[in-house]
Amino acid sequence: MKVLFAGTPEFAARHLIGLLSSHINIVGIITQPDKPGKRGKKPIPSAVKLIAVDHDIPLIQPRRLVRDDISAFQADLLVVVAYGQILKSDVLKTPGLGCINVHGSLLPRWRGAAPIQRAILAGDHETGVCIMQMDEGLDTGDVLSSRSMPITPEDTTLSLSSRLATLGTDALVETIHALANGTAIALSQPEQGACYAHKITKREANCDWQLSCEEIDRKIRAFTPEPICYTFLGDLRVKLLQACCDNHETGSPGEITAVTRQGVTVACGTGSLLIQRLQLPLGKGSSLSGADILNARSDLMHAGVVFKSSPT
Repeated sequence: MKVLFAGTPEFAARHLIGLLSSHINIVGIITQPDKPGKRGKKPIPSAVKLIAVDHDIPLIQPRRLVRDDISAFQADLLVVVAYGQILKSDVLKTPGLGCINVHGSLLPRWRGAAPIQRAILAGDHETGVCIMQMDEGLDTGDVLSSRSMPITPEDTTLSLSSRLATLGTDALVETIHALANGTAIALSQPEQGACYAHKITKREANCDWQLSCEEIDRKIRAFTPEPICYTFLGDLRVKLLQACCDNHETGSPGEITAVTRQGVTVACGTGSLLIQRLQLPLGKGSSLSGADILNARSDLMHAGVVFKSSPT
């Protein structure tokens, strides 16, 4: 079977490596155009592009994928993993076996762009991956394979994505073999329980201290490694890197109630949050622990100081 692969970020790259390791015949790779570098630096290639170049596999990077881009490959199947474009009907119909997609949720829950982040934000206890036959809808196609896993209280988007990539790679390889030998079974998605995982915006990462400590903890974990949850200390934008709930202190929402070697305790709308690691836009911008703050930044952060959602 001749397989085309379309994907862009590290999550997709993990699946591509798994297919290559399983000796799936990848005849071509499609990824997004290189991103412009910061401050005039050279464009940055995607994680998938780096693998294509390393394995000397034909690569295309169209700004908008069309049928003519892929017809020459004469592929039997197009595998799509976090590619970043919605495919048109004529593209979906070009490969003989159509197009399949690896989606990081248990469909029909969390259709859309940010299923992993939305699952953490919602406080879901379980998620998974589905291998889906793509149609013209938004993640509405028949499911060929589904596997689940728990979301732990410590999971970030980074850690959960890594585990889901391993789970998804195994399911994807099995599904491709099933399609090749004609044993794949596709099941329609129920409409009950369907919801959409809208794209994450940077504004959402602004910490609202009126929320409960549980909700803020989920935001910090959902927005790690990006766009990273943040708050303001005067004019300083402070990145919140790691935290956990701590319900022993009370105060006004956003108020620092204690700074210890374990971290900075901040009152929330309900309960309080222990910020274990944060980053200031000062010096080298290093990640700081509670001990670091006591040693070098106690003038900025101490009991009574208030974090806010905007600079003052």
